[in-house]
Amino acid sequence: MKIFLTVVLIFCSMLLAGESSQQGGKMDIWFDGSNNIACDIQQVKQSLENLGEHYVAIVGLMPGLSSVELVDQGSDFVTIKTNEGYMKRTNISFRMSDESLLVDFDEEYKAGSMLTTKSHFSETFTATNSSIEYRLVISNLTAPGFLGFFYRNFGNSNTGNAFLTAYKTYYEGNKP
Repeated sequence: MKIFLTVVLIFCSMLLAGESSQQGGKMDIWFDGSNNIACDIQQVKQSLENLGEHYVAIVGLMPGLSSVELVDQGSDFVTIKTNEGYMKRTNISFRMSDESLLVDFDEEYKAGSMLTTKSHFSETFTATNSSIEYRLVISNLTAPGFLGFFYRNFGNSNTGNAFLTAYKTYYEGNKP
């Protein structure tokens, strides 16, 4: 009985410390998905000319967010306030060619005092015959604590697919 209780105690402490199956609660690739969007690469490049407007519009299409407003922006960062908390996207960089665009950034999302996530986003937009292929890779996710355990282990599909849907809705419904 002592061994069983010791194992349960160790497991619970790992959950609370955010160190379950990943060292330090950090994962390499957390989500990797793509979809086709009926727009052209110029439309994507044009929408990214104003990072604040772009990310507020995209985040505003995420499920469960009823309030999204721009707090601050610069040439390589945005800070957004939502009804859940604050989102900071920093180190935003672009690599462009005639037929593709790669966007990289780091994100810290504080959902109240209960959960803080940090991750890296890589977004690739590639022109095809009549549309673009949008690929999203979310990596290096950290989300410590008990709620972080559940987010790390069960939130990837919902979160990643919500971003894919938000981009598709934005570009197909809004022609900048």
